[in-house]
Amino acid sequence: MRILSDVPVGDIVKVKSNDAKDSLKERLLALGLTNGADIEVLRKGPKNNLTVFRIRGAMIALRKEESKYIKIM
Repeated sequence: MRILSDVPVGDIVKVKSNDAKDSLKERLLALGLTNGADIEVLRKGPKNNLTVFRIRGAMIALRKEESKYIKIM
């Protein structure tokens, strides 16, 4: 199963599931990371720790520790 933190820059993927727990799951859902949402990977930061995504028209940055909970198709 692929996870969001492994997607290369320029790819567009679809969210399959959000496996985060508690407040992190709520935060990711509020940012638009819901099942079926399209996500475009815009750029990666130094050491690939921080990645910028376009989700539902908004640009958001997530750390690798956060994006590893998002399963993609």
